[in-house]
Amino acid sequence: MTHLHITAWVLALILFAIVLAFSNQSGKEKPAKILHMILRLDYLLILYSGGDLFANYGSMSGELIIKAIAGLWVIIAMEAIAVRKQKGGAAKSWWTQFVIAFILALVLGFGRLPYGVSLFG
Repeated sequence: MTHLHITAWVLALILFAIVLAFSNQSGKEKPAKILHMILRLDYLLILYSGGDLFANYGSMSGELIIKAIAGLWVIIAMEAIAVRKQKGGAAKSWWTQFVIAFILALVLGFGRLPYGVSLFG
């Protein structure tokens, strides 16, 4: 399940970048909306696989709960940025939150929690 979760969020990052690229171009509104809907489906896959990892983890720790909250925070920030970009609004504060939550989720997921792939040693 770990590999499914990692694949799902890597796909989400790629789709997120494409949605942002299309949302700034006139005449590309329909492809941007379609890709945004696909991104939302990918969020569901991330939530499913992350929830399964959370449920199957041996012991509940504070770090695990913070990792889950950070993961949800990343999804919320991505959605807020995509919606604001499509509507032409500013999203500077959401970008800041996205970066903080993403780094926190990566450090906890790969560096601290011993479940799955270890990138940092």
